[in-house]
Amino acid sequence: MSPELGNFALALACCMALAQLILPLFGAWRRDARLMATAPALAIGQFAALALAFACLANAAITNDFSVRNIAENSAVAKPLLYKITGIWGNHEGSILLWCLILGLCGAAVGVFGRNLPTALRARVIAVLGGVATGFELFCLTSSNPFDRIWPAPLDGSGMNPLLQDPGLAFHPPILYAGYVGFAVPFAFAVAALIEGRVDAAWGRWVRPWALIAWCFLTCGIALGSWWSYYVLGWGGYWFWDPVENASLLPWLTGTALVHSAIVVEKREALKLWTVLLAIGTFSLSLSGTFLVRSGILNSVHAFANDPTRGIFILGLLALVIGTSLLLFAWRAPLLAAGGLSAGGIFAPLSREGALVLNNVLLCSICAVVLTGTMYPPFASLLFGATLSVGKPFFDTTAVPMAIPLFAVMAIGPMLPWKRAQLGPVLLKLWWVALAAVVAWLVAAFRLSGLLPLLAFGFGVWVIAGAAADLVQKIQLFRLPPSQSWRRARMLPRAALGAAIAHAGVGVSVIGLAGMSQAEHRIVEIKPGQSVDMAGYKWTLDGIRSGHGGNYTDRVATITVTRGGHVVTVLHPSKRHFPLQNQSTTEVAIHTNLITDLYAVLGDEHRARGVDSAVLRLHDNPLAPWMWLGALVMAIGGALSLSDRRVRVGAPRRARLPAAAAPNVG
Repeated sequence: MSPELGNFALALACCMALAQLILPLFGAWRRDARLMATAPALAIGQFAALALAFACLANAAITNDFSVRNIAENSAVAKPLLYKITGIWGNHEGSILLWCLILGLCGAAVGVFGRNLPTALRARVIAVLGGVATGFELFCLTSSNPFDRIWPAPLDGSGMNPLLQDPGLAFHPPILYAGYVGFAVPFAFAVAALIEGRVDAAWGRWVRPWALIAWCFLTCGIALGSWWSYYVLGWGGYWFWDPVENASLLPWLTGTALVHSAIVVEKREALKLWTVLLAIGTFSLSLSGTFLVRSGILNSVHAFANDPTRGIFILGLLALVIGTSLLLFAWRAPLLAAGGLSAGGIFAPLSREGALVLNNVLLCSICAVVLTGTMYPPFASLLFGATLSVGKPFFDTTAVPMAIPLFAVMAIGPMLPWKRAQLGPVLLKLWWVALAAVVAWLVAAFRLSGLLPLLAFGFGVWVIAGAAADLVQKIQLFRLPPSQSWRRARMLPRAALGAAIAHAGVGVSVIGLAGMSQAEHRIVEIKPGQSVDMAGYKWTLDGIRSGHGGNYTDRVATITVTRGGHVVTVLHPSKRHFPLQNQSTTEVAIHTNLITDLYAVLGDEHRARGVDSAVLRLHDNPLAPWMWLGALVMAIGGALSLSDRRVRVGAPRRARLPAAAAPNVG
């Protein structure tokens, strides 16, 4: 499979994406069933062409075809096979091709699994996805072509960034991109609904599973990226409010609001226009993050491609996609509102709908704060020439106060009935939840210092116990005989069980954050055989040896950690040197028992008077694994909800009465 074949397949995919935009959209306008029927076939064909293009690029990487510029600049003969394959998306050109591939997969998925959708709606949704795909594939062909040739071809490549030569980051981009691009489907549903002029409960049911799929992938992608930063960069932390980290957090916040808002549309036919706007805004934030990372506006250790020229192309595409959708919203929203489609059913502020509205308000407010803190420094530099830095203190001070009421309502909201509720009876059902949170808070007061960590720990327990209370209420545990409660549990919708699990996952992550706030660390310089005491452990440097890997050499330390005279673990942190790139990286050593992480980093080595010494960074990180465990639990909850057929399958179309069964009125 030659690169020329891949380039042809990419061009073919772009042509098919353009046809996917024009033909179904024109067919829906003219009510031409034949033109609308082309939408699924074009979407599947476009995906097949993109898959062929991606396979050609993968073949070039595996066979060391250094006549392809992308392979020559990001691979090498000595590079391990795993990273030759995963390194395809570890660079700008390959990552854009992966983005296009996932976007093509989304269109094909709607074509295959959207058979229960009204024909015109499906045609419009696939057409919108085709329009977005056309822009990105044109960008890939003109500004970021992964198949560009160089001549003469070098005998060996430059290799990839050593920081990216890691299993965590190898799988982080595809999962994260699946989340980013997955929100293109709710976006397409929103634009299609605006064109059609119809938003109803069925639309909410159709949108929710696609939003839930994207949310699950984005949750896993963000958690995997945070975990990679934790164990690869050697900083000992998990989230640094880095601009690129924030760029992925923003669509996650609005995407979470979208998933909850779609529930209100489906159940009560309310918040329709707001849900449409959330779908547009979430995908817009995904596109904005792509522009900011690749344009050079945001500088970060996570940004692997900073090119203002390419940024201009993405900015134009961003303006076209976001601007067109927002103009369409501004044009059609008054018409929909006048038709009563924005309000839907009436509900009291104190109700489950009201709790979901408060959830949306708080999530979007946190999003606005994070967006302001992220974008203020580059705008201040552009407009006033001022060099500013917005860091952790700002975000902690502004975002945390809004997160506290969000956690508080997470346990109360699912217990409230629809339309109208009374707070007293609900709080009576939550008395043991409040008691558990208070007891946890009192116990934590002996181990945690600081008001915010104590509040976080208490609210984490509150959220977990609240999720359990929701399930207890649904199966009537302790109020019915155990056999009947068990029967109700077996009949419980998986969507309800998944929602409770996802909420519990939030509580687990919050407890992990509270624990990590109490982390202890020391930076010491010691000689082999010497020890240092920290966090109740004795850390002894036994020695340092030399080693080598496939394309690097390394220095590996051996650190024995003991407590009370008993060996807890032996850690082997290392420093790797990659000769081809003349770059060094750290390899962190971590021992975890799921309660705490013992974390060691090998720094610089020194030699004085014939005696070697090394700088070590040592950490004791309480409850660190809980942060990523909580994210995994959230994703599992979302996947379990998705497995419920009532969530996964859209509302069926009304069956027509057979002609033979029609009443005889003649």
